[in-house]
Amino acid sequence: MTVERYALARGYDTSRMIRGGWQLSGGHGDVDRARAIDDMFAFIDQGVTNFDCADIYTGVEDMYGAFRERLINTRGVEAARAFKVHTKFVPDWEDLGRIDRRYVAAIIDRSLQRLRVDQLDLVQFHWWNYSAPGMIETALLLQDLQREGKIAHLAGTNFDTPRSKALLDAGVPLVSMQVQSSLLDARAENGLVALGRKRNMALLCYGTLAGGFLSEAWLGKAEPTDGLVNRSLIKYKLIIDDFGGWDLFQDLLTTLSTIATKHGVTIPAVATRWILDQPNVAAVIVGARYAHHLDGALGMFKLTLDDLDRAAIAGVLTRRQGPTGDTFELERDREGRHGRIMKYNLNKV
Repeated sequence: MTVERYALARGYDTSRMIRGGWQLSGGHGDVDRARAIDDMFAFIDQGVTNFDCADIYTGVEDMYGAFRERLINTRGVEAARAFKVHTKFVPDWEDLGRIDRRYVAAIIDRSLQRLRVDQLDLVQFHWWNYSAPGMIETALLLQDLQREGKIAHLAGTNFDTPRSKALLDAGVPLVSMQVQSSLLDARAENGLVALGRKRNMALLCYGTLAGGFLSEAWLGKAEPTDGLVNRSLIKYKLIIDDFGGWDLFQDLLTTLSTIATKHGVTIPAVATRWILDQPNVAAVIVGARYAHHLDGALGMFKLTLDDLDRAAIAGVLTRRQGPTGDTFELERDREGRHGRIMKYNLNKV
């Protein structure tokens, strides 16, 4: 099985499955750091060469840096060069409006130190509050650091369509936009997909498995009313509610299960393949602490959805009620259901 690849920019491509790092960060339960680092070899060996993280994912950049050192020590420098990390620059909500070059450089230098590199492969910029001044000016400061050689490629994460266009119009060379996109969440279709196709800005999609809800583990299960074990499950249960509720979600899982059985793959393979087949999608980000679900996830690359499969999925999606609006719009409302569970100040320099 060959992991597909996608050219994000001249001289830079990505595996179309990216190993996500959010599950390794704080708020997701205990993590066996040594095991997590050991298991990263399994992803590399299967052709998943691009890993995602963020400056605000507690401890994850440092884990990736430790893995890079292990790669160099065990397999050599060339093997380590094939390992690419997509990190983020996420200034705190409370700091927006007073960010200067020193602030930006300090965070970028910290990421360089944690990841044990001289240049960051891809930095994805985020801005919590559109009402705060300085968004474009801060992005241009990142571009200055790119010119200095500290950053190879710039991208964005969770910008809506108008602000993505504003950044591109200002000359910020965004090669991609990371957004939440799944069978349950089609907000990227409300403008961002069309903009990306027009401006050569591909989509890197996270949440494609809705924190694990889009899997056999939840097929036929009763709706959880409490006791969800981490922020990821809490977050995506809200998406299921907006999608149309638990009954419609179970209809979707049943449909995906039928398709998965037909092709000899898993529900996650069907859900991620569907996203990979959407316009302007470069890759899906599949979060994992360890490698025990890797083989099932890689089933997306041996799967071709046929017309009957797509029609069956469309039959469920025509009953979808939401979520509505542009990308990450609901999460920016700090008083709303989605915003109340977010953490907006995690990036203390």
